[in-house]
Amino acid sequence: MQRPAVVGAAGKREGGAAAGRRAVQRPTAGGLCSGRREGCAAVGELGTKRVAEEDGAANMSDSSRTIPPELLPSEDLHPLPMPVINLGHLSLDSATRYRVVDDVAKACRDLGYFQVINHGISQSVMDCALEAASDFFKLPSETKEKFASEDLRRPVRYDTSSKDSISMPRAFLKHYAHPLSEWIQYWPQQPPIYRKYMGKYASEVRMVALQLVEAIVEGLGLGKEYLNEKFHEGSQVLSVNCYAKASQSATTIGLAPHSDHGFLTILLTSCGGLEVVDPSSNIWKRVQQLPHALHVHIGDHMEVLSNGRMKTVVHRALLNPEEARISIASIHGFALHEKVTCAKELVDEENPPKYKESSFSDFLDHLTANMDNKHRNFLESLRMVTGAMVFEKADRAMVHLHMLKSKVSV
Repeated sequence: MQRPAVVGAAGKREGGAAAGRRAVQRPTAGGLCSGRREGCAAVGELGTKRVAEEDGAANMSDSSRTIPPELLPSEDLHPLPMPVINLGHLSLDSATRYRVVDDVAKACRDLGYFQVINHGISQSVMDCALEAASDFFKLPSETKEKFASEDLRRPVRYDTSSKDSISMPRAFLKHYAHPLSEWIQYWPQQPPIYRKYMGKYASEVRMVALQLVEAIVEGLGLGKEYLNEKFHEGSQVLSVNCYAKASQSATTIGLAPHSDHGFLTILLTSCGGLEVVDPSSNIWKRVQQLPHALHVHIGDHMEVLSNGRMKTVVHRALLNPEEARISIASIHGFALHEKVTCAKELVDEENPPKYKESSFSDFLDHLTANMDNKHRNFLESLRMVTGAMVFEKADRAMVHLHMLKSKVSV
């Protein structure tokens, strides 16, 4: 029976600094690089098709597919420094855990993103997941097209992009991953390694997500057990992406600027290409590629739960000029119909609720109703405008203006 699916400062600060100095490309499983090139060459096989905000992307207002050169990172620009959290320290003594929780909370408040190391997922499990993804995209088009659909609630959905006039064609496969025993039956049976390798990674990255959610809500002052049952019974969606190698003549956008709809997203990538908007300067910054690290960023529903204390992250993917790129985004949230509201503990007379309640099902309804409205953002649709929010909206207007100058729309 088919069920609906949602698609769409380290604990040791010196450790984070050392990790930053060692920023190099992640080792990959044997044959993975050539596999990515072959698989991504077929990205355009379905043609430019159905992708709008259901990818999480707020689309560009211009038909250009190329970033203006003056807005590209210069060659001497270093990757954006960011907190590197040692998750293993969450299990140490209470004083150490307190410092890590504080680091996580600060990263979420100030930036909305960070990277995690010592997260408990082996390099082989990560490499095998990337290999399984690469092998899927190498399959013949008729095999992949069996999963093609315009129905956003399909348990597994394959497509290529894009309708947004920005993103270069990319292939993606989206499917539920929790509970794994319920959803894996819908996953591709080809390649033969897909269910085993991707299932192993999905299970392990979910455990990382639960650890992080505990730390984040604890950092909000809500206690690590806050809504524990709802998070454990919540949804996990894997968005598996294949981006072609960029041409040498232009730097192109693989995925347009967007924010993710869940509480948090954990991203595994085969090589560099992710950029985020730096909240302190409102300009695009490259994300460093650390060995054995996972990238984490806050989603729309965490901004809602925190009543605006933590901000969702606007990010995009650039095509890598040196090689094709595989990414696996694990998006975590409540169950499909479970409503997310501003935590009552974070609401008072001086801080009234800033957002309406919503669920993942509401998000899908929003996408369905706004497929032709490229500027209708889900999070913005949840905002409750009050006098106290005028200045905040002005700040966001400045971000929007910056996006327009870079020929994108948030």
